[in-house]
Amino acid sequence: MTDRRYDDEEIAAIFRAAAERPPATPVPASAEGLTLVELQSIGREVGISPDAVAQAALALDVRRAGRSRTFLGLPVGVERTVTLNRRLSDAEWERLVVELREVFQARGATRSDGSLRQWTNGNLHVLLEPTATGQRLRFGTLHGGASAAMRAGLAALGVGAVLTVSSAVGGHLADALSGIELLLGIGVGMIAAGAIRVPRWARLRGRQMDELASRLALSAGTAQAASPPLPPPDDPRLPSRSS
Repeated sequence: MTDRRYDDEEIAAIFRAAAERPPATPVPASAEGLTLVELQSIGREVGISPDAVAQAALALDVRRAGRSRTFLGLPVGVERTVTLNRRLSDAEWERLVVELREVFQARGATRSDGSLRQWTNGNLHVLLEPTATGQRLRFGTLHGGASAAMRAGLAALGVGAVLTVSSAVGGHLADALSGIELLLGIGVGMIAAGAIRVPRWARLRGRQMDELASRLALSAGTAQAASPPLPPPDDPRLPSRSS
């Protein structure tokens, strides 16, 4: 992060996240942007700790590198990944599990397989995996309930459309109209029910993952923030519940 330069928009976002309110005066920025060291220096002048600025900057990078799995243009899955420059100790992993339980308000279950470790709660998972230079921490979740509701709604609309066409061809459209209207209403209602839930849920989960990943990366050292593609929709590794 030492050579990374942040533009005006990113600088404003960093100081909003690092403090309860941004500095009263605009932060001067050159055409090339400001480095983290320069931002920390400005932060000191306005009473914001360097650690808070560093965490906010890293959280911004983690968020920018994150992935969202979408359905009908809506975020039904959220994933964040951060690569650490060293391996976490057993005590650090245990403290992370405690923090995960507090942040996500879920007990979850832990599992270890050699150097691989994971904490899962339904569709919510946190994986700690070895790399050549340290470890990679991967957060991921899927709102299975909303996704299933929207898929069922689309199926109901499809059945209603087929019934409409077949009834019209057979000359029985008037007789089938009430059933068609019911199917269409159910379909629209299920899609709307799923669509209403996911934006706020995705923002919350993304913010929680950003804060956890950036805080841990600062304490353990970070090489980069990155995110591999989410598994395809039919991946059997994805359970059906939401978290």
